[in-house]
Amino acid sequence: MSDRPWVSHYVEGTRPEIPPIPFRNLPDMARQSAARYASSTAFTQCMPNGMTAGLTYSQVDRLSDEFAAYLRGRLGLDPGDRVAIQMPNCLAYPVVVLGILKAGCVLVNTNPLYTPPEMVHQFSDAGARVLVIIDMFGDRLPAVLPKTPVETVVTVRITEFFPTLQAAIVRAVLKYVKKQIPPLTVPHTPFQDALSFGRERLKSGADLKGYLDGVEHDTLAALQYTGGTTGVSKGAMLSHGNLLANTAQMLEMAGSRLQPGSEVVLTALPLYHIFAFTVNFLGFYQSGGHNVLIPSPRPPSNLRKAWEQFPVTWFTGVNTLFNALLNEPWFAQNPPRTLKASAAGGTALHGSVAKRWQETTGTAVVEGYGLTETSPVVTFNPIGGRVKEGSIGIPVPSTDVRCVDETGEPVPTGEPGELATQGPQVMLGYWRRPEETERVLRNGWLHTGDVAVMDEDGYFRIVDRKKDMILVSGFNVYPNEVEECLAHHPGVQEVGVIGVPDDRTGEAVKAFVVRKDPGLTTETLVAHARESLAPYKVPKQIEFRDELPKTPIGKILRKELRVDPAPERERV
Repeated sequence: MSDRPWVSHYVEGTRPEIPPIPFRNLPDMARQSAARYASSTAFTQCMPNGMTAGLTYSQVDRLSDEFAAYLRGRLGLDPGDRVAIQMPNCLAYPVVVLGILKAGCVLVNTNPLYTPPEMVHQFSDAGARVLVIIDMFGDRLPAVLPKTPVETVVTVRITEFFPTLQAAIVRAVLKYVKKQIPPLTVPHTPFQDALSFGRERLKSGADLKGYLDGVEHDTLAALQYTGGTTGVSKGAMLSHGNLLANTAQMLEMAGSRLQPGSEVVLTALPLYHIFAFTVNFLGFYQSGGHNVLIPSPRPPSNLRKAWEQFPVTWFTGVNTLFNALLNEPWFAQNPPRTLKASAAGGTALHGSVAKRWQETTGTAVVEGYGLTETSPVVTFNPIGGRVKEGSIGIPVPSTDVRCVDETGEPVPTGEPGELATQGPQVMLGYWRRPEETERVLRNGWLHTGDVAVMDEDGYFRIVDRKKDMILVSGFNVYPNEVEECLAHHPGVQEVGVIGVPDDRTGEAVKAFVVRKDPGLTTETLVAHARESLAPYKVPKQIEFRDELPKTPIGKILRKELRVDPAPERERV
């Protein structure tokens, strides 16, 4: 094991290789969990005011069967057809996801914050035939649907499966007070109608088992969109085996600290993000956990009722979420008493935040590392073992990681090199992008574009991130996309975009602009960006300059923008 020095730092009982996966595919895992934990609560949705509703494992199993029968029996989808979903954390989410997978179709997770241009790109690139969307964002559909292959829209309410009175109260506030439910002007099928259609198909003998003929570990399960190491959004093809393997790797690392059928995980991170999807959803579903869903973690007071009402044992978040909770008096003065541990991902965990979390809750928050392309977990600081501050930890079982030079050869221990990894969680490739796939998957290794250092113990530390990528609250922002948007404004002559440190979001987007129109203002440019970009991609700082540094061939030098002093700055 000399080439795997980290194995000696696994917590006792952790096997260096995961055992053979006992499930044929993800629906097989879900059905076995439903049978084992039938009457246990699988998911509870907790609203900011404390109203809750839940579904048991048997209910999720039955409802997802109905949705699968709707997709195949009513809509006539074929195996491998793509179904996009666009909703926050809510009770409908697991039902829809498992229904898609049980139908033998492919899941396309989509950020609910996406603007129409972003939606058009993702739905068109994926070739999605069906879109399941929260009705709160239905006003975007008229501008989106004609430009995509989407044939059917299913609308979901945030109050699905809530008691009638509670649902009516919540919807009245959202619709009439907060004005957050717009009228739907496109043909659509309400979610409950879709379930009713599926129920009738099941009564008439829908072949649920037949839907999964040929669906094995190497079958595509999900297209999880990412920019990878460039600004072009593309779908990472994650197979049933990829996701099952990463779930098994996570559970192996957790070991006896995660007790099947008795854990409560608080899920504030969005399930459409690969971190929460695999760790919170798949991991705790397989182990019979109770998942408490938070539709929106902003403001952090939205989590208060969940922390107070449920005996939370596990929590996942990004650095900014942990920091925000620590700054809430209600949390700091009455920290959770049942918490075992917390896991941080998505962006770097600040040492000061980890220390304060330990002091406040009496439990550790440990940092890991992963990519959309790896389903996502690659490394983790061992919970209950040796944690190194500033480190992303050690590789999970059945995973090899090394730092390599430009030729792909390993560099000496302690020397920086590009982090490369291989294991059963590594994606099949990028959807319909063979050249991009060949660029990152070479000789069986996924080349991440991140520069890292491995120490003598096999712990890794990131020393530089993917070139130019900006991490805003754990979400990837690619300068090319922001620059292209800003450049379309008639008052912009040139633009360069970088990431800058931000206390709240880890990093923020900063734009350097040479004006074509001397009257162009920060406010005008920000308003322009908001029309095409999700809020986290919109520049938080804009600096106007007379010129931008360039290479001899005219390429803007972002690295010089990072160090060049600013003569004039306007903050948003």
